[in-house]
Amino acid sequence: MTNFDTLASTESIEKTKKALIENGFLAEVVETGAEALEKIKSLIPAGASVHNGASVTLQEIGYIDYLKTETSWNNLHAKILAETDPAKQAELRRQSTLSDFYLGSVHALSETGEMVIASNTGSQLPHLVFTSPNVILVVSTQKITQTLALALQRLEEHVIPLEDVRLLAQYGVHTMNSKTLIFHKENPMMQRKVTVILVEEKLGF
Repeated sequence: MTNFDTLASTESIEKTKKALIENGFLAEVVETGAEALEKIKSLIPAGASVHNGASVTLQEIGYIDYLKTETSWNNLHAKILAETDPAKQAELRRQSTLSDFYLGSVHALSETGEMVIASNTGSQLPHLVFTSPNVILVVSTQKITQTLALALQRLEEHVIPLEDVRLLAQYGVHTMNSKTLIFHKENPMMQRKVTVILVEEKLGF
């Protein structure tokens, strides 16, 4: 069975970074999650609206806790969670797809510069593929695979079983992979910035 939780080699990371850039993404490498958080802070200006999906990686680098005290950004995710009326909350979710920045991670990425992201509800997909002009993805280098086929295999054999355990423990429900996004390229005509921060530290799974 393929080992999907080993940090990638320097050669593999550089190959992946180069491929990401060739595919229209912005990419850089940092050593730690703490550095990734500082990079995020430098990328998002005061007054920008921000939204994020559920992400173990963002939790582990301290981004979710940082949001609780950050006051210069328009935190759309917090506003959604604070709304108790189901109809109003649904409307806020729709409006949030127009956030200036969307943050998350991926479940696997290949050395050929393709990213795989699975979703239960699909709520984060509009941001990722079209509506948010700025996307920031924080990705541990343990998620790098040689090929797209292996990236999809990593999702099915490694990520989904671990996510199922997490959800059962936290919410008492099983995970469901309803939709899978393969992010091949970013078309320059869209004039978006999709930044991938590769972290040489184990984050998420």
